[in-house]
Amino acid sequence: MTFEDYRALDGIALADLIAEGEISPREAMDCAIAAAEAVDRSCNVLTYRRFEAARAEADRARIEPGKFCGLPFLLKDSGLASTDLPTSIGSALFDGTTATEDATLTTRFRDAGFLTFARSTVPEMCMAPTTEARRNGGPTRNPFALDRSSGGSSGGAAVAVAAGVVPIAHGSDGGGSIRIPAAACGVFGLKATRGRVPMGPFRGEGWAGLAADGVLTRSVRDTARVLDLVAGMEPGAPYAAPEGGDFEKGLATPFARPLRIAVWRDPWGVPVDPACLAGLDHTAALLASLGHEIVPIDPPDFDYPGFLDAIVAVMASNIALSVRKKLAASGREPTVADLEPAILDGYRRGTTMTAPDYAEAVNVVHATGRMMARMIDGYDFILSPALTSPPIPLGMLSMDEPDFRAFRHHAGEVTAFLAVVNASGQPAASLPLWRHEGLPIGLQLIAPFGRDDAILRLAARLEETDTWKSAALWPALPDMPR
Repeated sequence: MTFEDYRALDGIALADLIAEGEISPREAMDCAIAAAEAVDRSCNVLTYRRFEAARAEADRARIEPGKFCGLPFLLKDSGLASTDLPTSIGSALFDGTTATEDATLTTRFRDAGFLTFARSTVPEMCMAPTTEARRNGGPTRNPFALDRSSGGSSGGAAVAVAAGVVPIAHGSDGGGSIRIPAAACGVFGLKATRGRVPMGPFRGEGWAGLAADGVLTRSVRDTARVLDLVAGMEPGAPYAAPEGGDFEKGLATPFARPLRIAVWRDPWGVPVDPACLAGLDHTAALLASLGHEIVPIDPPDFDYPGFLDAIVAVMASNIALSVRKKLAASGREPTVADLEPAILDGYRRGTTMTAPDYAEAVNVVHATGRMMARMIDGYDFILSPALTSPPIPLGMLSMDEPDFRAFRHHAGEVTAFLAVVNASGQPAASLPLWRHEGLPIGLQLIAPFGRDDAILRLAARLEETDTWKSAALWPALPDMPR
């Protein structure tokens, strides 16, 4: 199989060829590893590698219909526990951290048939909307413009999917970290409803319920099948999504009536680049041409800077917890050799925060979730840009910023449409529906809580349009295999 043949297939198509014996899991793995090495040279997308072990697993892979058996896969370097691969969470301090037990989701990925051959890059402690970790030896570059950000924190995953290394890669989203890189790299990224995808057994929630795991893909049906295989209530979990399933089968179900779609342009006064608004207008017109009702809306009054301060408090407290546990045996404090300046300041903020400070931050997050639920009331979806700008230049958001609060407020200017949806726990996806001067522009669909199925169904309909097909292009990178 040539690389061009390999990367032209989505995960389901590739798994079908493997199941039918047209290609072997080893052939697919060899294609993925060769592509990964080429893309890594250009874009810096890999951390820990287990190439030979993955090849051996491919040689003995068992094939089960309806799964992704034998499919090459990447785990995000986010700390999701795996006995196969260490993790660094993008940080020198945590480099080489190992696990003695798999996370529930890791087990479900393995049971779904995925063969993990490496981890993908992240910013330090997944705390940035761009993947530029010092620990990784340089930034993860956007494959469509190497001087631009890939987004973050699932930056390496998005680049790998966009470049054709793998059709499906693990990601996670605590403030947009699936949707940001999906938008920046022109792939599909769904943040599922809170509680849909398991987070155990080592924790019940991430970042006060803001975080969710998932995948980035090049086809909607791949995401739907992944949800069918890995989603579902985990015993003892503090959150549960409404019951749902048959996401892949449901893609073919037409909507019984025209949809009522709210169009959101103004994220509380944060400026939005005209290129993103052009994509929004084009997508709204496309949905209207499909027979749906388009309703411009203004968001409710909301203290967005105050919400960002709450996010700072939640993130800083989690930095402090993780770093203290890591350094407990030594009893020392972290230094600039351990953590980048912004994260080091986040640690200091977290260690000086009071319990009432944290409780108030959680209250703000919860109030934000209720505001978003009111905002979507009466609509089937909210449509917005995913980001407020095209992919940003590398270095524009740097962890060299010594003030964690200032860093996160700057990040919040780029992601003003995103983290509020983490607060509400609603499902939301970035769809590759626009281009500006060759750069991908993602558009976000937000649905009511629990309606992951509705997002997938509408995204699948949009995937059939020329708009999607013309925007979801392969990047041109040097030294790609043939």
